[in-house]
This record gives sequence, structure tokens and C-alpha cells, in this order.
Amino acid sequence: MRKKPEPELKKLLPWLEKFSQAKILVIGDLMRDIFIWGKVKRISPEAPVPVVEVERETAMLGGAANVVNNLIALGTQIYLAGVVGADEPGELMLKELLEKGVNLQAVVVEPERPTTVKTRIIAHSQQVVRFDREVKNPISEQSRSLILQAIKDFIQEVDVILISDYAKGVVNSALTSELFPLAHKEKKPIIVDPKISNLHCYRGAEIITPNHFEVSQAVRFEVESDQEVEQAGKLLLEELEVSAILITRGERGMSLIERDGRVRHIPAQAREVYDVTGAGDTVLSTLGAGLGVGMDLYSACLLANLSAGIGVGKLGTSVVSREELKEALVNGL
Repeated sequence: MRKKPEPELKKLLPWLEKFSQAKILVIGDLMRDIFIWGKVKRISPEAPVPVVEVERETAMLGGAANVVNNLIALGTQIYLAGVVGADEPGELMLKELLEKGVNLQAVVVEPERPTTVKTRIIAHSQQVVRFDREVKNPISEQSRSLILQAIKDFIQEVDVILISDYAKGVVNSALTSELFPLAHKEKKPIIVDPKISNLHCYRGAEIITPNHFEVSQAVRFEVESDQEVEQAGKLLLEELEVSAILITRGERGMSLIERDGRVRHIPAQAREVYDVTGAGDTVLSTLGAGLGVGMDLYSACLLANLSAGIGVGKLGTSVVSREELKEALVNGL
């Protein structure tokens, strides 16, 4: 049974048609997500583990590239910055991104490191195991220099900068210490989907979008209730000198805490939580698209919350399209 759309959400409908005007720069860790699908009928005689009989295999854009995938589905124009390896997964990723019309001027091929690949084995709609091929060391000084130079060439053209940090080496203080002053000079807002280990890198961003587990790690106390969320959010606002923090809270929705003291709790829109893989990417991309076309922050957060509600109802790395958002705004989830 569909949940009826709230009146304030229907007012957001006209903004969706403007998404094609948004020019968004995505910076972060590019990954290849591989899904191996099958069935389990027996336990291995070699060890107490299930034997998965493989039926098919699919590959998708992952990490910061999944943010790009979401932005493509929302209809925006995209510039991408990051690194891939000189290998088959990297080549396939670049080919797919080029075919989708993404500007790859700031994507660097770094031969010394492999393209990050996450492989998930799924049986009967349940993830059995995941294995990763990756290097987490910071990208080379040369790669960082090439990325920054390319960004300098086109930064005036973009509306918003999104940083999708998966702590795989692209985002570090050496990068942000040059990027942030450049963005501030050009008056380009920066929105960060953070990793707690890199919190020190985000000082001066416009908005950060951690989940409540990450916030708990950062402030070193349990963050569950609205009061705890507000307390933690205000601490991080001061520490990182950001304008706002959007804390995603799973089934409890989201909380928007702004520097001017306003705190707004947004109830979850999900009808059923099926898989949270990529939910942070969905929130970041929808928020970026909204702000990129001039939505106010609260309205963009409402739309991002709705987008997350659609995304977690899917299995696998989630992508939410402009058409799905329109359907949800008109008819509800």
C-alpha cells in the first residue's frame, strides 16, 4: 500500500525539471561494484560454508562513480575527478562513463595502483560475502597535481562540488588544502559524504552528510535520540566550521542542523528497507542536484530524504531516477 505524499513534498515537483541545468563536480574514490548472483542448495563438505551456484554476474559503477550514476539518473551535467588503475576494471569504468557523457578531464590513470573493485556474492536476495581488491594509500603527488590543475580549468563552470570519500586515497588534506580555498574563491559550495578518519580534511565545507554511526564515532558518545543528535551535530559544526550538517539516521530519517541554530528532524520516507548499499550516495547526489539548481537547503534535504526512501527499497547499489522521484512526489511511496 502506497504512503500518500505530504503536501510540502508536492511543492518540490517543479524543481525536478530544472535538474538538467545543474553542473556538478564529483570528487572521490572510483570503484567497480561486481555482483555475483546465485542459489544455495547445500553446505560445502570442505568447510561449514554455503556453496553458491552462480547464475549470473553484473557490474556497476561504485563509490564516487555511483554518485555519478545517480546524478545521471537525475539528469544533471557531471564533471568527475578521481583515479583509476591501468587495468581492465579501470578501462571498463572509463568507457562506461564516457558513454554516459561524463566529463573525465580530472580523472587520472595511476598505473601503480589497481582500480578498486568490490565483489558481492548474493544468493536468494541475501549477501553471502563481499571481497575487495584495493589499495588505500594516498594517491601520488603527480595524480593529485593533475586532478587539481584540471579542476582549476573548469571550476567556474560548475554549480556545486560533491566529495564522495570512501577513504581509498583520493581525498586527503593535501588535496583539500588546495581545493577548498579555490572553491571558496569561486563561491562554489562543497558538500561532503565523509569518512570519520578524514574529518580533519573537511574543515570549511558547506555541508557534511554523515550517518549517525559515523557521528557517534566522531563525538565518542552514543547518538540515537533527537537530543543526542542535536548535541553531536552542534559539536561537529563548531569543530569543522561547516554551515550545516545533515545526519542520516536510517529508519529515523534525517536531522538537519545549521550554524544559525535551527534544527529540523525529517521523518523517514521508506516504505520498506531492503538494502542500504549506496544510500549515502543517493542522498549526496540528490542534495547536490537540488542545491545546484537553486533549491533552499531544507527543501533539497526533503528531496534527498525521499530519494533515500526509494533507494533502500532496492537490492544492490542503489540508483534513483528523476522519474522515480516524480512518481513518489505525485503518488507517494
